[in-house]
Amino acid sequence: MPEEGVDFLPSSELLTTDETARLISILAQNGVSKIRFTGGEPLLHKELVQLVHYASETSGVRSVHLTTNGLLLQDLAVSLFEAGLKGINISLDTLDHQKFVKITRREGLEKVLDGLRTVLDLPFSSVKLNVVFMRDFNHTEIGDFIELTKEAPLTVRFIELMPFDAHQIWKTGKFLGAELIEEEIRLLYPGVELVSGTATEHKLFRICGYSGRVGIIPAFTRSLCGNCNRIRLTADGKIRNCLYSDDEFDLKALIRDGASDGKITREIHRAMWHKPEDGWAAQKLGDQHRKSMTQIGG
Repeated sequence: MPEEGVDFLPSSELLTTDETARLISILAQNGVSKIRFTGGEPLLHKELVQLVHYASETSGVRSVHLTTNGLLLQDLAVSLFEAGLKGINISLDTLDHQKFVKITRREGLEKVLDGLRTVLDLPFSSVKLNVVFMRDFNHTEIGDFIELTKEAPLTVRFIELMPFDAHQIWKTGKFLGAELIEEEIRLLYPGVELVSGTATEHKLFRICGYSGRVGIIPAFTRSLCGNCNRIRLTADGKIRNCLYSDDEFDLKALIRDGASDGKITREIHRAMWHKPEDGWAAQKLGDQHRKSMTQIGG
């Protein structure tokens, strides 16, 4: 989030709950079997629990997941689980109080950790921590994060910094690539074992005797693009077929013009047929007009 904030759209320009539910249904009819609510911060949505319940009951949807900063998670975890949520990813880049305040410009590390402990006590099928590393800032915490997996069935995923922050920190030499992250993991845990993970988890490791797992996601290197089958719907009703692409396909306008489900489906298909070969090809097509991940969703 830029320090000065972002210009939030008026609510009239955002999808309503009913419009979001309709698009979930149409996407499910077209083969989307996993729904993830992300952000910004999805727990701020006043009807998120209802949307999770709707998605979990939609024919064709096998699982519903959530990515959150975790600040409000402790109070909502039980309601989300009862609504049908299967998995939670918590974005947390440091276990150090002062660094947390510097990153987020607010207090709250203990709230996030309380939320993590709460969801680990519930029978979610998947609980993950997403950690973005920056050289000479938090990369020395690799071992601290891995130790969280010793007793808990938790997956900690180390993610390359992406060029979607307002100050373009990734250009300052703070970037830490996937290969260097793996070297550090193997240096700290020589007996680490490579196991299979999801399509986006380029490499996933298990440490002997540990309950959880450790993953690496090369989000900037983009060596995982060939496995990507994702489609992103922004809060203002646009389809983005790649995080690095400027192309957006306006489903909200179609809905509000009275379009049929068939016409909306054809626009979704058009968006996916225009999906670039990979993130590098997408980036060459133009400059990002949503400068922060808070405006893209993620």
